Amino acid sequence: MYRKKIISVILLMGMAVGGYFTYTFYRVFFKPNTAFTNSESYVFIGNDFSFQDVVLELENLLISTDDFQLAARKKGYIERVKGGKFVLKKGLNNHEIVNALRGKNSPIKVVFNNQERLEDLAGRLAQQIEADSLSLLNTFRDSAFLESNGFNQKNALAMYLPNSYEVFWNTTAEKFRNRMLKEYKRFWNPKRLEQAKAIGLTPEEVISLAAIVQKETVRVEERSKVAGVYLNRLRKRMRLEADPTVIYALKEKYQNFDTIIRRVLRKDLKIKSPYNTYKNKGVPPGPITMPDINAIDAVLQADSHKYLYFVANPKQPGYHTFATNYRQHLRNSRAYHRWINSQKLYR
Repeated sequence: MYRKKIISVILLMGMAVGGYFTYTFYRVFFKPNTAFTNSESYVFIGNDFSFQDVVLELENLLISTDDFQLAARKKGYIERVKGGKFVLKKGLNNHEIVNALRGKNSPIKVVFNNQERLEDLAGRLAQQIEADSLSLLNTFRDSAFLESNGFNQKNALAMYLPNSYEVFWNTTAEKFRNRMLKEYKRFWNPKRLEQAKAIGLTPEEVISLAAIVQKETVRVEERSKVAGVYLNRLRKRMRLEADPTVIYALKEKYQNFDTIIRRVLRKDLKIKSPYNTYKNKGVPPGPITMPDINAIDAVLQADSHKYLYFVANPKQPGYHTFATNYRQHLRNSRAYHRWINSQKLYR
């Protein structure tokens, strides 16, 4: 009788221990372990993340990071952490979470436009991908890369065409730059190259002129007409005399690109700068902003006319009045300045 009791106790203890280990195994591997309420959540894992960095990244997304760590160790994940953006579905267990982190690196959409400098572009991108702004900027300015691909420090911004691009969040600065070069070459297809040749400009010069056109008019439908004015002036070897280039020169001189300059004064026209098109003939050495693709195509497909001058139209805000000769331009200019003085607009 006593022996039977001992055997019964041993069996019960065995069942209890077995049950405990069975439950622990279930809890660690197969019990749902997500704490978020949305249908899915994203995890961003850097290329240099350790396993503990991953745990910290998951801390607010999981019910138990301890159970996750046990499962990850058993599945060998801690030795093979993979960088990228990963999707976790609500209700996943640790077995599925580890598999998700080992799985497909989900791409993201990177968007940028209207950046005035490489510094601005690097800062904008650093908000969207893992690479920091300094590593991006240094990569964008790499002299050996620029020289080998026909760029320089002044026109390097021309390589980055504003758009939305699908990339991996953990793409390196170098890989991102190389991707942009590939997109640049794709953009400059034989048709566009032929159009640039027809107006006597290189692709980089087209982009520099397009940047001026974009700064001059926000009206997309007017850009081809404005571009035609500048091309007419270039053909006649006249200076472009574009106010936006003077504004850029002032910002560069004082290293303050956040300042807003509403009016260009006569004294400003004398500033010594390769960007000052009142003093220098031809297209500036680089773009004064990142032009839209529409502005680039407006230069390549500029209107054919005889206008050489234009000034803001006070009767139609956002648009301009055009003139074929300086006398007519003076009349238009006086009308504009009378209006602007009445508005009391100051720098």
